Amino acid sequence: MDAISSASPAPARGRNRRGQGERLRRDIIDATLLMLDELGDDEALSLRAVAREVGIAATSVYIHFADRDALVFAALEQCTHGLMSDLDQAESVHGDPVARLRARLLYLGTWVRDHAGLYKVLHESTLNQRMRLVFKEELAVRTTAAVQRCMDAGLAPPDDAATLALDLRAAVHGAVSIRVNEPGLAWPPLEEQIDRFLIKLIGVSLTNK
Repeated sequence: MDAISSASPAPARGRNRRGQGERLRRDIIDATLLMLDELGDDEALSLRAVAREVGIAATSVYIHFADRDALVFAALEQCTHGLMSDLDQAESVHGDPVARLRARLLYLGTWVRDHAGLYKVLHESTLNQRMRLVFKEELAVRTTAAVQRCMDAGLAPPDDAATLALDLRAAVHGAVSIRVNEPGLAWPPLEEQIDRFLIKLIGVSLTNK
């Protein structure tokens, strides 16, 4: 996702014809995602700036979203659904459950590197304290399922998949978050860290990775 240019506002947008309201809503969300990725802070987002980027009056944003939190929630929900689809696709090229889980985590690391601003808003913003971002729960469900598949295939010791998945997610999120917030330090390759997490936390073997 490219960073949004702030050099000049978008040209004024004409009135939507009947039936184009959903298209305008999507345009508002898309602009919001670009801006959040650049800002890395939902509280720095201005609805007027979003409207200016889309080329509409600020009042038009309120037709679709009651306030900034509602807009950011909708944008993050769309972002998360897209991320989950991409994670599933990254997994799908592998048949081995361990390789699928590893591919999932590596893709997440790549996504965070490319969209550090969105990651900060999605996981580190105060919006998480004001609202329950229910759409994020599916990420945990799918990680747990991926860990369970490793156990079912006999590639990881039997254990509580949900607990181990939580440990794994905490480790991976810590690894990517520290890179986002302290990018100037010399970190080991994320791939090596993820491999260590899988070996030590899940108990898998990566000899055939």
